[in-house]
Amino acid sequence: MRQPYLHEHVTCVAAPATWLSGPSGELAGDPDGLYVEDRRVLARFAVTVAGHVPVPIGARRVDAATAEFTAVVRELGDDGADPTVTLTRRRTATPRGGTETLILANNSHATLSVRVEVRAATDFARMGAVKDGHTSGLSIVDVAEGAAAPDGMTVTVAAQPAPAGPQLRWDITLPPRQTWSARLTFTRSDVDVAADEPVSSVLSVTADDRRLDELVRTGAEDLDALRRTDGPDVYYTAGSPWYLTLFGRDSLWAARLALPMGTEVAAGTLRALARRQGVRHDPDTDEEPGKILHEVRPPDASYHLPPVYYGTVDATALWVSTLADAWRWGLAPSEVEPLLPNVERALGWLAGHDGFIAYRASAKGLTNHGWKDSGDGVQHADGRIAEGPLALSEVQGYAYRAALDGAALLDAFGRGGGERWRAWAAGLAERFRKAFWCPGGYPAIALDGSGAQVDSIASNMGHLLGTGLLNAEESRAVAGHVAALASPFGLRTVAPESGGYNPLSYHLGSVWPHDTAIALLGLVRDGHSTEAAALVRALLAAGERFGFRLPELYGGDDAPTPYPAACRPQAWSAAAGPALLTALLGLDVDVPAGRVTLRPMRPSPIGEYRIRGLRIGGVPVDVSVNAHGSATVHSGLEGLSVGGAAVAARE
Repeated sequence: MRQPYLHEHVTCVAAPATWLSGPSGELAGDPDGLYVEDRRVLARFAVTVAGHVPVPIGARRVDAATAEFTAVVRELGDDGADPTVTLTRRRTATPRGGTETLILANNSHATLSVRVEVRAATDFARMGAVKDGHTSGLSIVDVAEGAAAPDGMTVTVAAQPAPAGPQLRWDITLPPRQTWSARLTFTRSDVDVAADEPVSSVLSVTADDRRLDELVRTGAEDLDALRRTDGPDVYYTAGSPWYLTLFGRDSLWAARLALPMGTEVAAGTLRALARRQGVRHDPDTDEEPGKILHEVRPPDASYHLPPVYYGTVDATALWVSTLADAWRWGLAPSEVEPLLPNVERALGWLAGHDGFIAYRASAKGLTNHGWKDSGDGVQHADGRIAEGPLALSEVQGYAYRAALDGAALLDAFGRGGGERWRAWAAGLAERFRKAFWCPGGYPAIALDGSGAQVDSIASNMGHLLGTGLLNAEESRAVAGHVAALASPFGLRTVAPESGGYNPLSYHLGSVWPHDTAIALLGLVRDGHSTEAAALVRALLAAGERFGFRLPELYGGDDAPTPYPAACRPQAWSAAAGPALLTALLGLDVDVPAGRVTLRPMRPSPIGEYRIRGLRIGGVPVDVSVNAHGSATVHSGLEGLSVGGAAVAARE
């Protein structure tokens, strides 16, 4: 199995569709294609002019769903080296397929009489087969007049102006200084996909360091493009091209990091996952009562994993805390209260573990069930792979936070039981302190099946910051280790001294933007401003290298280096942009308590900045911070109240 490389691809996304190609715009082989619902609608797409293949000279991403490709038809030029006949392809993904507009421009001195011909074909490949490189035996089917697969998948094509005859070809006469255009629309017509008007978030930033503006803008655009609906509810799919579906951990973290854009997606994600909360024990899918799932796939697209798979150890605790955070950011009580029985079941699942929340490898799924879910993702410092069952350090932090968050929710809504969960959290913290701290003064990445410490110095410890699990001394120690793990471009997943270190591995030395953002928020909450400012600068530097569309992961030692198989865009990477605003502002929102606290980084690591469209309690807030770190709220909070009392901002 050789997973296709993606690092040079241009990707257009409108979930559940994604369209990816190389810089030429041609679709020539794996992983190129237009995909909808994890099936390939277009596998080949080529354009010729007068029988010539245009020479690509440029490609640019216009927005999350749109890209533009420019090529020169050299054989038709009449002005030496100057390109005079160009073909521009403007591509836009839509939820059920996509459109491509061809624009042929004649800047020569002569009238052209040429044939423009398009070859478009599909193989109906499943996304899992493309990812694993198992498509060589599939038949290529022309789609000029539409096409249908034996299993019922259908592709339709519409062209304007209509081509001459059944094939996609046009014979045109083009005078000097004129253009000709044609628009092709490719649709997967056998699926019922909501095709609402594209969403455009209003969150924006103007900063002295313009990299922040671009990172937030691009992240918000990508998050909007990755939105999908589950009935009436909206959520962020995990990422393109492999994961345009509902995930537990990924969708929750993306919604939580993106709370500055509003609570709508968090609420939709919570409800979509609550509808699928585990109710029985099933070893084939890892379902358990109260457990939140890992991912959902269409049955015909599911490849290695069951269509509904529960192999995640952290999503259940994250679900509880995401609900609590959304409530604090102003999610209406009428939307919170119906989910409280799910909170109780989730807490029951956490408490059902003996000592620590741990997992065993799935019988029919993943070996590792934390966010570092690759087979070798959890190692000892000497490079030995840890043997399960494993209790991950960050999962204990999530569980501790979830117990306190659950207690707050249950007490606030009069359901009772809060004291039980606060006591349970205190007991977990005591057990963690005794079992996880290594002789070097840092928490182990995990405890293995024998109860021994898995002693790698790993970024997982950064997720403990801000949860409350650590006391002040422990937090300072973790902050120091996080600073040592940081490169100029983000947080390394393990220390360079580790036996298995490889900066271009999946989980053993690479940098993940969401991992960096989570540690950054924890550093801010625990008051480690110097270490936090370094991670702000690191994410901005990485964003600049990747055109501000942060990939799933990358190598981050001497320079940001593409991890060639990384998804891009990836929802929780895109959400690092909005999360930066929470961190920079030191924002602590508690709408039910009637307060919004701002503790901006001082001095500001990005100079002066102004944020517009920050959504708190459904109200857009406009706030600015000067270079010294002093904040001014310009508008928004005056329209927000709790029980008739105004919500107060304080610094």
